[in-house]
Amino acid sequence: MPRLLATLLLLPSLLLGGCASTGGPDGATSEADPLEPWNRAVYRFNRTADEWVLAPAARGYVAVTPEPVDTGVTNVFQNLEDVGNLVNNTLQGKMDRAVSDLGRVSFNTTLGLLGIFDVASPLGFERHDEDFGQTLGWWGVPSGPYFVLPLLGPSTIRDTAGRGGDYFVSPYDYLELTTGGAYALYTLRAVDFRASLLGTDRLLNEASFDPYAFQRDAWLQRRRNQVHDGDPPMMEEEEMDMLEGMEGVGE
Repeated sequence: MPRLLATLLLLPSLLLGGCASTGGPDGATSEADPLEPWNRAVYRFNRTADEWVLAPAARGYVAVTPEPVDTGVTNVFQNLEDVGNLVNNTLQGKMDRAVSDLGRVSFNTTLGLLGIFDVASPLGFERHDEDFGQTLGWWGVPSGPYFVLPLLGPSTIRDTAGRGGDYFVSPYDYLELTTGGAYALYTLRAVDFRASLLGTDRLLNEASFDPYAFQRDAWLQRRRNQVHDGDPPMMEEEEMDMLEGMEGVGE
């Protein structure tokens, strides 16, 4: 299946959003990672696959692709993904964001020549990255344990289930392409995405004696912030620390 190939090629395992640990149901504690033996084994497999396949392909792509062309390719894929952003913002009741997403898709598809040019951003239509995993979190579904997927990278049980919703709203699957064209499109998307992460390689390798724990903590913190739009509720451990600090001031 072309869709399956695309998913397997997409290795978002280097997406980082911070390095601080967080506790609680969405945090990087032992309670959030009860599947650590499995996760570490899959993490090592993913790193090897990325090192030998996708990262070299991404470096070659950057070397031979002029920057304006690379930007146009990225814009086209982001325009397609804005459809999913529109659906998920609507499901979350964020109508102001949904209107912005609709404006982006409308203007970039028409005036931007199918998204090659991002004409919506200068017009004030902000881009929002949303997926069905975030929607489930917005609805109050617990994240569940941290779970590293083969070739797909960091996830949780909730976000893994959310991939099913993403599948049905993705416009990739509704494009009338030949099998060869579909494989080419999805492979290009995977390589283009990986190319955008080349700058994080050194950070991940040097930021910690335990790259797995660093990535887990960073990903969970970033994911928690995404679900709560950058303003996550205070967790129990943070509340306890704050209360203890207030007691100390009063003494």
